[in-house]
Amino acid sequence: MAAVALFAGEGKHSDSSPAATRPVVADRAPRRSPTIDAAVERGLRWLATQQQANGGWRGATGHKRMSGFVVFYDEDWQKQHARAHPGVTSMAGLAFLANGNVPQRGPYSKVLDRIVDYLLDLTKGHAYITDSGSRMYSHSFGVMFLSQVHGMTHRRARELENTLREACNFIVSAQNEYGAWRYTPGMLQADLSVTVCQVQALRAARNVGIRVPRSVIDRVVDYVKKSRIDGGWEKGAFYYKIYGRSARTKTSFAINGAAVTCLHSAGVFDRKLSGRALEYLEEGYDDVSNHYPHHYFFWYGNYYAAQALQMEGGKRWEAYWAKLSRDLLRRQRLDGSWRNDVGPGDCFSTAIACLLLRMPLGYLPIFRH
Repeated sequence: MAAVALFAGEGKHSDSSPAATRPVVADRAPRRSPTIDAAVERGLRWLATQQQANGGWRGATGHKRMSGFVVFYDEDWQKQHARAHPGVTSMAGLAFLANGNVPQRGPYSKVLDRIVDYLLDLTKGHAYITDSGSRMYSHSFGVMFLSQVHGMTHRRARELENTLREACNFIVSAQNEYGAWRYTPGMLQADLSVTVCQVQALRAARNVGIRVPRSVIDRVVDYVKKSRIDGGWEKGAFYYKIYGRSARTKTSFAINGAAVTCLHSAGVFDRKLSGRALEYLEEGYDDVSNHYPHHYFFWYGNYYAAQALQMEGGKRWEAYWAKLSRDLLRRQRLDGSWRNDVGPGDCFSTAIACLLLRMPLGYLPIFRH
């Protein structure tokens, strides 16, 4: 099945079978709750106090290793060198936007303006959005944020559009022979975790008129299909990696959320492909929440699980949302922040928490498919 015509290319999907169509979600009404409203406002207020003079947010850059986190540059180094973390910064920006805030007007307008400045200043002379050793994850989140503010601000508007186009072309050029992406451009490896970020970035940019070759997305869909597990009790779920060292050895809560979100972002809504992965998310939430409440496993995993399950809708989404929102509300600290002990840090987790609590409102186009 080719990707639905959401990228460069014309026409509608040629497969009209029920399994290939977008799921029908009955309850699309925005969810407003005074308790959630207050929690998000406290979280955003705390985030605003953590923004640095350069417009960014600090957070440890690095990568996962088993259940740990290898740090390249920590927050102390970033403070000393007046640097920041572009991925955490972009997530914080998305959190403000997801609550209905916009650049150039409103209580957080200057916060958003400074984020735009920080990201644009990082790309002067090159197309790679990177700082403090950050990699393709952060680049893609930067593209997502710039895509969402595209057309909202007149400040540096031409520069923003040019940067967005060049940053998207950078993602396209970094796609490897497997049709996917890895931590750094040009790596001859691939994984679903990095790949979903790039696909969402391309989708977000495509939504505002940036051309994305259809062939790029068709190759991604092929890669995701090949990543399905074809035997055992995990049959139908998705491998983290299928090529290179340690390939076909593990799956996880986060990876199955990433796989389904990647398919949805590519325009593929097929329950035959995603059904087992959605079951995996339903079955796995309690374990992740109970054992890793302050770990990046929880924050990053639920960022994709929430998108996958919300698009599916129905009772599975309702049950998941009840648990997720309950856990987020009870774990918020008095100052408005949420903890992330293993991973980029508290600015990262607070941005993700605010995003998750606001995702059902659908203010950000990237969270609507």
